[in-house]
Amino acid sequence: MDLIQLKNFLSKEQPYRLQQAQKALFVDLIEDWREASALPLLLRKNLNKICPIDINAQILFSKDEKTAKAIITLKDGLKIESVLMKHSDSRNTVCVSSQVGCALNCSFCATGKIGFKRNLEVFEIVEQVLFFARYLKKKGEKVTNNVFMGMGEPFLNYENTISAIRILNDKEGFNLGARHISISTAGILEGIKKLAEEKLQVNLAISFNAPDDDLRSKIMPINKTYPIADILEAVDNYIKKTKRKVMFEYLMVKDLNDSDVHAQRLSKLMKKSLYLVNLILYNPTGVFEPSSSVRIKKFKEILRKEGVQVTQRYRFGQNIKAACGQLVS
Repeated sequence: MDLIQLKNFLSKEQPYRLQQAQKALFVDLIEDWREASALPLLLRKNLNKICPIDINAQILFSKDEKTAKAIITLKDGLKIESVLMKHSDSRNTVCVSSQVGCALNCSFCATGKIGFKRNLEVFEIVEQVLFFARYLKKKGEKVTNNVFMGMGEPFLNYENTISAIRILNDKEGFNLGARHISISTAGILEGIKKLAEEKLQVNLAISFNAPDDDLRSKIMPINKTYPIADILEAVDNYIKKTKRKVMFEYLMVKDLNDSDVHAQRLSKLMKKSLYLVNLILYNPTGVFEPSSSVRIKKFKEILRKEGVQVTQRYRFGQNIKAACGQLVS
């Protein structure tokens, strides 16, 4: 599915044809142009030849059926993974990838082990959401939330990420509210600064994972370029401009970053009104082990006692390797 090719092809038609095509694609969620009844039959046939909208994907389901992972094969044969998470409160969140692979090589993440292949095009990001939107439509449901927490670093593919968000947020199209969209970054300062100027009410999350530079640099090499103090300064400026809360994601890894001392150090950094710490139980991808439930409870208690806003993320899709940090394809 190539949205640029679609626009170029329909530029020869009356202007309203593009609007009709976009409605069929993003609102009616058609899977074949033959279903776009508002378009002339000949145009539908030509669109299927010039700009097919089928998505080449394999889908896997978790045992509890709360998680579905799509392995999508792109036009050049490369593969990416996306995840649908079904929440108990009827929310359906799609976790999308922004790159094929990742260049950051965080020690806890399987995606980084395959290295960086290329950035995803705008339509390659959007079609991940469309795939699950089509799937949910058949069940009488819809996508309610979108997180950029899949393969890759969104802010190293900034323009395409933001363009994809604008398409998903378009009131005349997919119409997914900006406040239901979240972007997670390892701390790319340029991206944080740009997002603050976008006037998009999307949510910002920082993959943090350590309370000091020494430890963070060991597990996240990007910290050598963007140290904690610089990230927090950029976040504070972002909050000043947007007045929006920022989430700090903290993977809980046994004997690595989960001690009382780590919690106390973290609390000194996170004690701000629009900071929210989100504790995530590490999903095995290599040499590490997840923290125990007892350890996480104590860690959380220390943060709360120090006045830090803290929550804990529910685990999705570990048994199909669809959980945080496990996407590899």
